[in-house]
Amino acid sequence: MDPRRLLIFRTVVRNGSIGAGARELGWTQPAVSQHLAALEKEVGTRLLLRSSSGITPTEAGARLAAHAEAIAAQLHAAEEELADLTALRRGSVKFGTFPSAAAVILPPVLARLARTAPDLDITFLELEPPDAVTALREGELDLALVFRYPCSDIGDEGTLEWSPLLEDRVMAVLPRNHPRAEDPDLMLADLATEPWIAGCERCRTNLISSARRAGFSPQVRHSTDDTIVVQQLIMHGGGVALVPETALEAAPSADVVVRDLPDLDNRMIGLLNRRGALAIPAVSALRDALVEETKQRLTTAVMI
Repeated sequence: MDPRRLLIFRTVVRNGSIGAGARELGWTQPAVSQHLAALEKEVGTRLLLRSSSGITPTEAGARLAAHAEAIAAQLHAAEEELADLTALRRGSVKFGTFPSAAAVILPPVLARLARTAPDLDITFLELEPPDAVTALREGELDLALVFRYPCSDIGDEGTLEWSPLLEDRVMAVLPRNHPRAEDPDLMLADLATEPWIAGCERCRTNLISSARRAGFSPQVRHSTDDTIVVQQLIMHGGGVALVPETALEAAPSADVVVRDLPDLDNRMIGLLNRRGALAIPAVSALRDALVEETKQRLTTAVMI
């Protein structure tokens, strides 16, 4: 049964005549009559009795008209639901990001969306970039905020859409009593003999790559991606570390010295999504809020 003909039939029944139904539809009367005849042929019985005063549904026609009303109501509900999604009155997004971004970037973004699109349902998973890539490819995430170093092997990221947002400075972190802590000429090579504390897989790779460029191979004594633990280890003589600025912002400590060295590469924070995902209004809304937040961070940094 052709659903379009069923809706035409509904319109005719509601108007009480083929002519009136045709006017509502904006069609010619013969065109409407042809569709009604085809519908009667499909169902195998007469649906309408015609007279000079209009049409009267047969018993079969009355029952079919009731079904047609229910179908029209479902279509209207579908239109309203899609309109809600398009207008951002409703919608859901599965989002993932790494710990420091979850601490300093995500909260103001969620606060902004709570004001501008309060019925959006955003669920969040804390994931390091390789795990976020896997989750995106398997459909467990719609959008991910990740980071890359110049030396990063992006692997499967190459099949996803990448939008760079924010350069995140990498800082050297030393104990306060380090003899070179306040040396204005400090370079990475000056820390060659120090024990090192390495972070996540990508941060460790960046440490090794940066050290090699500076002419040494770092002696990694400890490994942790918890910035609080890193700084506690440094405070108690456990070594030195390279830590991104966002991670230090998420867990600041006055008990270590943070140095911006000229021979360190920064990392880039950006968005990853499956191709076409940004056409979904809810996903696009989250993306826009993340873009605005990172722009605001850049403006604040410049002002400072």
